[in-house]
Amino acid sequence: MSGPIPATPPLIGFPLPKPPSGRRPPSGRSASGRTPPRRPGKPTGKQSAGKQSTGAPGGARPSSGHRTAEPRQAHRAERDGQHPKTKFPEKHQERRSDRAPGHERDHRQDQLPRRAGADKRDRSDRRSGGKPGQTFEQRPERKPIEPSDRRPGQKPGQKPGQKPGLRPGASRKVAEAAIALLDAMLASRDTADRVRHAWMKQHHRQFDADEREAIIHIGDEVLRLRGRLDWWISQEGMGGKAGLAPDNRLRVAAYRILGSGAKASGLLPLFPAGDSAVETLLRRLEGHTLEHPDMPAAARHSVPEWLLPQLKKRFGGDFDMELAAMLRPAPLDVRVNTLKTTRDAAAAALAAEELRCQPTPYSPTGLRLSPQAYVNNTQAYADGLVEPQDEGSQLAAMLVDAAGCKFVADFCAGAGGKTLVLGAAMKNAGKLVAMDVSEGRLAKAKLRLRRAGVHNAECRVLETKWLKRHAEKAERVLVDAPCSGSGTWRRKPDAKWRLTPRDIAELTDRQAEILDRAAKLVRRGGRLVYVTCSVLKEENEDQVAAFLKRHPAFSILSVADVWDKTVGGACPVPGPYLNLTPARHGTDGFFAAILVRKD
Repeated sequence: MSGPIPATPPLIGFPLPKPPSGRRPPSGRSASGRTPPRRPGKPTGKQSAGKQSTGAPGGARPSSGHRTAEPRQAHRAERDGQHPKTKFPEKHQERRSDRAPGHERDHRQDQLPRRAGADKRDRSDRRSGGKPGQTFEQRPERKPIEPSDRRPGQKPGQKPGQKPGLRPGASRKVAEAAIALLDAMLASRDTADRVRHAWMKQHHRQFDADEREAIIHIGDEVLRLRGRLDWWISQEGMGGKAGLAPDNRLRVAAYRILGSGAKASGLLPLFPAGDSAVETLLRRLEGHTLEHPDMPAAARHSVPEWLLPQLKKRFGGDFDMELAAMLRPAPLDVRVNTLKTTRDAAAAALAAEELRCQPTPYSPTGLRLSPQAYVNNTQAYADGLVEPQDEGSQLAAMLVDAAGCKFVADFCAGAGGKTLVLGAAMKNAGKLVAMDVSEGRLAKAKLRLRRAGVHNAECRVLETKWLKRHAEKAERVLVDAPCSGSGTWRRKPDAKWRLTPRDIAELTDRQAEILDRAAKLVRRGGRLVYVTCSVLKEENEDQVAAFLKRHPAFSILSVADVWDKTVGGACPVPGPYLNLTPARHGTDGFFAAILVRKD
């Protein structure tokens, strides 16, 4: 290789890209991206006079990027031998030359003003209770921090169950969001809780925690009290005066006035300007509450009017008491997974995550929490120690008496809530088959069974061939039939407004068909347990009576005869069926009938 040796060895590796034409490199850096060497000859602001930096080897000219990075006045001061950051070079040089080696910091602290934040320690002492000049030992002793009894998400000073406080200006934002959420629920055919979950997941970044809680609260209360709100908005509620057709916007405004005492003037911005009819209606609502002595039964209990005859037939003299209980929010019940833990240990695990609970009155594996509690984000839930399930649902599944059985079938398993109860009773012994017509629901059941540690369960889509091969082989068959869900109105208030008389007729026909198919699996001496979460007799006692007429080989086994063995304690119902109600038992409305096939 001929030619002179370059002053700087070439870089090894990939060549660096050249800057585009017409563009200068960044300030303080060369075109290659590396910081260039200092310009030789002249002292800089960080170099003392008489010392000069060495230039690049071989006389290479340094990049001009360093020069352009400083102001023009700094270059002029550097040229004239002055320090670029002071107007008095002689005083500055004298101060630097008189500084003794190793004492630069002390000298600077004596000559220059104190740095910003130098009294930070004094301020921190005063914040913690100390006074200026006090030492650490002289500060007053702090009070010990006691464990908090607040539930997750509860603000300091906020009582349990207290409505969240909103910052000024957030009321209209929350009201608009609640209206949009209610419109989404009304337009969807899915359940309200699923629509709410999807809507909040999509819009949760637009609101803080208090606003999200207020949106959910307003949406649930409007659905729960829709009958009363519609009565006030319509003509009946205004004493014969002209009313308006109820919609979600009017319902939210009426709830804010009747339920929380809001002023009509603060809610008028929710409506188009100049709407005198809306303004007149809202101002007439001021000073009233949600209840009124002239309110009819359907509006007072917030149920569709066509359902009143069936509900009165079911509850009789307890009609007002039971329907009033259905308007109250339901507590959160969880079932303890006895395959992994005990009820006391599960309660301790929830208490460690600031969730207080108490044992359920009837179920030996149940814990009850406040209506605002949420366990799906806890470690106890992730470990499979607890599973959300109403106490009534737990009791209905326990009556199957699956312990010690070799073959148990859950005919309408759904997402596997009652299948988990059967698996815990069987203690992972024998064969448990969870069947449903929906593959999506069975997929959720598989996840729950895996988390709970149930290994003897098999999830299967209902097939006619499989039913024929296993005819008269099951010792226990559970039929959790699809129903109106009238017993769950505390948790799903939207269900009563979706229900129609045609739905009841279609459901009863479907329930009869399912019972006939499931009965073929029951062997001689086996049991068929029919369960609904409905309080209507058409779906419960009348359905069982019709089944016994079609299948004389089956007979009724009283719930009281198996209660002590399966649940324990005193049986809360006198009759042969399990009839649980919100007012009498504190559970959702559940019905269960035990049908035994004769030998």
